[in-house]
Amino acid sequence: MGQIAALLGFLAASCAVAMLGSIPIILNSNGWYAGADKAPWTPPGWMFGSTWTAIYAAMAVAAWLVWRQRSLFRRTALRLYGAQLVLNLAWPPTFFGLYPMMGTAALWLGLLVLAALAGTVVLTVVHFGPISRTAGLLMLPYISWLVFSASLNVYAAVHN
Repeated sequence: MGQIAALLGFLAASCAVAMLGSIPIILNSNGWYAGADKAPWTPPGWMFGSTWTAIYAAMAVAAWLVWRQRSLFRRTALRLYGAQLVLNLAWPPTFFGLYPMMGTAALWLGLLVLAALAGTVVLTVVHFGPISRTAGLLMLPYISWLVFSASLNVYAAVHN
């Protein structure tokens, strides 16, 4: 029963970050962002929600797999996981929420948050992998999506 509760806890944490992070996106997607100059390779809006749902689920399972192991490095790995959740939560209000007040500077600040997030996720993968190979592999699509997101962020910062 403890294993299931832990998995549900990791899934709930991911869900909470997803829901809280979506607030500034929802509030601004029909505002300034609707008229913003976006990269030609920007996918349709529904793709973001679908992709993030899969990524958040994979992240939660990865953290749970690490949590289950009796590794000396588990605590550090899970702290990095927590740090990346915080940075993940920081990006939407920075990029979407601050733009009306700060303009383009908010987009560049968002890119800095995204870079810190990507670096933290890479460190998380490096720490997860030796503890649970599956956990490390489950985090790799997240890195790919962050790199893709960074390309969208750079385009927005340069063109808006």
